[in-house]
Amino acid sequence: MQNQSGAQSPWQSLRLLILGLVVTIIVLGITITIMAVGSSGAAATEERVNVLADSDDECVTCHANTTPGIIEQYGHSTMAAAEVTCRDCHEVEADYPGSVAHEGTYVLNTPTTAMCTDCHQAEVAQFNQSRHALPSYVAYAGQEVLTEELLVQYQSVPEGGFLDDKIRARNSLHALEGPAITKFACESCHDVGKPALDGSVGQCQECHQRHMFSLEQARKPETCNACHIGPDHPQWEIYQESPHGIAYMTDGDNWNWEAESGTLTATDFPAATCAICHMSGFGATATTHDVGDRLTWYLAAPISARRPAWQDNKVRMQSVCSECHNPNFIEQLYTDGDALVEQVNTWVAESDQIIAPLVENGLLTAEPFDEPIDYVYFNLWHHWGRTAKFGAWMQGADYTQWHGAYEMLHDRAELIEITNEKLVEAGLEPIEYGRPPLIESGE
Repeated sequence: MQNQSGAQSPWQSLRLLILGLVVTIIVLGITITIMAVGSSGAAATEERVNVLADSDDECVTCHANTTPGIIEQYGHSTMAAAEVTCRDCHEVEADYPGSVAHEGTYVLNTPTTAMCTDCHQAEVAQFNQSRHALPSYVAYAGQEVLTEELLVQYQSVPEGGFLDDKIRARNSLHALEGPAITKFACESCHDVGKPALDGSVGQCQECHQRHMFSLEQARKPETCNACHIGPDHPQWEIYQESPHGIAYMTDGDNWNWEAESGTLTATDFPAATCAICHMSGFGATATTHDVGDRLTWYLAAPISARRPAWQDNKVRMQSVCSECHNPNFIEQLYTDGDALVEQVNTWVAESDQIIAPLVENGLLTAEPFDEPIDYVYFNLWHHWGRTAKFGAWMQGADYTQWHGAYEMLHDRAELIEITNEKLVEAGLEPIEYGRPPLIESGE
């Protein structure tokens, strides 16, 4: 609105000023948004840089055509970024065990831990002392297949020492099922500790999948899930129902999976994963590739015994726990967990006593798994006893109870019934058993 002289009123000028400011703010907002999107896009692109994209290396240029997926994976790995070449891991001398002729040179189709040792000496040494090494392989193959040198190495592994008759009976399942089955069953997991032709032990790629070598992939519980699942060692299922697993399932997308190794804190991982408890450098506890280095019991054994230097192991594990939990909680967990292990031990030992009259009177066959009682006796410790122990220490109540203790008591009743039937058939007196034996609580 203009006055009679044609000049704008003060109110009209003010409106125009406000309109100009609004337009300016909108334009600035759009510009900032575009810059932010461009910046985030650039960052995303930078994270996905393939360092082999312009490589003139003969291995890379050839395999970019024949196996482009491998080049894409390796090109984004930290190994490639560190200038580790294909030849560093694959190329060997012509007479190297397992070598094959390839494009004018000799290679290993699958690099062995001998190659990994060149850069990861400590990690390989720790792995060789672990349950994942020779003890895992011997669990189905038996120690008879080991060379003299490997047998000495196996006997030096603390966890290789509890092979009693129950364990040897379990190993017979491999022969009973036959290679058509076991190639896709036992061996799929237990070959993590299989010796290579060059004498080195283990297959790192079981946990560090080729060719990405991703920290996130190795650290996430789903990787352990490949083997630690099922009725005999349901760690994955137990973890899912535990407080730690619930935290991971609901908030894990926000955790710092690519954090620098050996420096992890509760800020990076607000709750525990398999790796945090067993392997990662966390708080004051150093990184290790010996998955038993922080454990106090041989929980996988039929009757659990303390590990060598279990007190030191306990200190290391409790140091991890103390990053999030108070000392009273930690000590109570250990007191209660120890008591549960002792109770399960008592029930497994009683199963030996239940079938003892059959053994003494020659009423059991020498061959394992050739009659129903063998399976009941086996399941009591191998499935349910171990599950009850794992469930308690990993805080999975359902697995401690209904997939553990309850099933042990169920098999106990069946074991007594089958035993007495056999005794009566042989003209012997049946055995009277009362309620299952109980030990004092850890409280």
